[in-house]
Amino acid sequence: MSPSASDVTSGWGWQAVKVLTILVYIFMFAPILAVVILSFNDSMFGGFPMTGFSLRWYEKLMGNEAVLRAFRTSLWVALVTSVICTTLGIMAAMALVRYEFPGKQLVNTMVIAPALVPETVLGVGLLLLIRWAQEPRTLGLMVAGHIMLALPYVVLVVQARLIGIKRVYEEAALSLGANRFHTFREVTLPLLMPAIVASMLLVFTISFDNITASMFWRPSGVETMPTQILSMLKISISPEINALGTLMIVITVGVPLLGGALARMLARGAK
Repeated sequence: MSPSASDVTSGWGWQAVKVLTILVYIFMFAPILAVVILSFNDSMFGGFPMTGFSLRWYEKLMGNEAVLRAFRTSLWVALVTSVICTTLGIMAAMALVRYEFPGKQLVNTMVIAPALVPETVLGVGLLLLIRWAQEPRTLGLMVAGHIMLALPYVVLVVQARLIGIKRVYEEAALSLGANRFHTFREVTLPLLMPAIVASMLLVFTISFDNITASMFWRPSGVETMPTQILSMLKISISPEINALGTLMIVITVGVPLLGGALARMLARGAK
């Protein structure tokens, strides 16, 4: 006789799985929780035990011109990257899903390839290319690098949505006299909107949070938020860094959650 579900979940093996799962979650989230808690520590030393609750490290952070400058740089790079990358990703996904052309599989592989290569390798590769071309490192080149890193994710997300959109809708619009541009704007684009919003927010997070490649591509004297944190860590681990890390966590976790909720709302509205 086969064991019932209650027998399986009450066995020692199942209990071991539950304990192991809890330990994995503690290992994953305890460092994040420690950073958030210590950002409110009144002590000037960034460690336990806490000596009191204070917001002074956030106030000090708001007066730190280097941090504010790094935040503005990261914000500008992430916004420009998300807009350009999403536009290119939509065009690439449309071409790969809706049309047939020679070398389609090769193009698809080349578009997705940057997601399979370590960022350090891509960073060094683009840096060597810049030096070979004798071009200075600029914010424009850093944006181009971030686009290269994030483009595969946009293509994959939009492709997945586009495959689920039946071509009969577009064919009906074309048969009624609409040209391809109007068909895309009035039929395909609204149905793609959940994937577009999710892609833009995903790219924003990838670009805003990137450190490995940005270290190779940032112009001299320019810092992004992650590289600014790394520079501050070389001096000391202060509660100011914990406050900065907490703000990074809020942005990089909050933006995808907001995007997911918005994408679900748009998906329900598109049905």
